[in-house]
Amino acid sequence: MGDSSSSQYIHLVQHLIEECMIFNLSKEECMEALSKHANIQPVITSTVWKELEKENKEFFEAYYSKKKEKESSCENEEKTRQRIIIQEMLSLDSSAKVPNNNINNSD
Repeated sequence: MGDSSSSQYIHLVQHLIEECMIFNLSKEECMEALSKHANIQPVITSTVWKELEKENKEFFEAYYSKKKEKESSCENEEKTRQRIIIQEMLSLDSSAKVPNNNINNSD
C-alpha cells in the first residue's frame, strides 16, 4: 500500500469507528463489528481507536462517561421492569388462589 492508499484506508477505518460510536459500541464491539462486516483486522481498528483517543482525549472521556451512564440507566430500567413483572405475577397468584375451606377429601 502506498502512502496515499494507506491514508485513505486509515480514514475509512476512522469513519467506520465513528459510525460504530453513533451506535454506542465499545472499542471491543467495534473491533468485532468491523472485523465481521468490513473485513478489517481488529488490530487495525484498535490502533486507529487508540490514536483517536490520544487526539481527542476530552471527547472520549465524555463518550465513556455517557456510555457508562446509559448502561447504568438500562440496568436500572431492566431491574424496574423485572420488579413490575414479579409484582404482577404475585398479584395474579394471590388472586387466583382458591380459598382453603378445610375440606377433607379422605372418604
